[in-house]
Amino acid sequence: MYALEVKNLKFGYAKDLILKDISFSIEKGKFISIIGPNGSGKSTLLKNLNRIYTPKGGEIVVESVDINMIKAKELAKKIALVPQNTIIDYEFTVEDIVLMGRHPYKGRFQREDNNDYEIVKEALEMTNTFHLKNRIITELSGGERQRVIIAKALAQNPSIILLDEPTSHLDINHQIEILNLLRKLNREKGTTIVVVIHDINLASRYSDEVIMLNEGQIVGIGSPEEVITKENIEFAYNIKVVIEKNKYTDAIYLTAL
Repeated sequence: MYALEVKNLKFGYAKDLILKDISFSIEKGKFISIIGPNGSGKSTLLKNLNRIYTPKGGEIVVESVDINMIKAKELAKKIALVPQNTIIDYEFTVEDIVLMGRHPYKGRFQREDNNDYEIVKEALEMTNTFHLKNRIITELSGGERQRVIIAKALAQNPSIILLDEPTSHLDINHQIEILNLLRKLNREKGTTIVVVIHDINLASRYSDEVIMLNEGQIVGIGSPEEVITKENIEFAYNIKVVIEKNKYTDAIYLTAL
């Protein structure tokens, strides 16, 4: 079964198309990375997949249902988005932030019950943030805050999590921590992970499949070995690279020349 199907997707402003006739399918339970140079349409694609943006043409199908036929709250039960900017200015506790993930399951005046708090506790434990639950979100480090936002996404109990550059402002230690967490969710809970990521070597290491974009079009889609090639990198990024295999991770990695 496909978690997501994208058919001839077009998106843009006025007459300028940012996404140009994009088509691909993502199998349920896969870990997918979207890579490409700046301005290639990666974040825009993610926002179309979560219906933040409305396409100019084409079709998006979520678990066999046209996305336009799914009510907002029902869509939030299927897809959670972790945005690129996770800076939060208001002084809520970590537990309050994660409880917001239960909103799709509550009526207009309905309060959280014991079941909601149990789900929040599990999300906090999975992201190793339970010990932070009474801390104010604005007091946390970047890595801690990122884990809390992922916990909020988990509390939605979605089958698909979309993440827009979740490691871009973190040091390498926290980058690996976040990606290990996502892979754990993917492997243990069967959550479909779709992550926009700049670091091609990390994409290669963690992904089942990679989608490479350039100027709003798909350059390649498939396994890291199929997509991350010297030819594709030179075409999309305009740089020459050497591609080798990491003897420690068994993943391919590239070095710019």
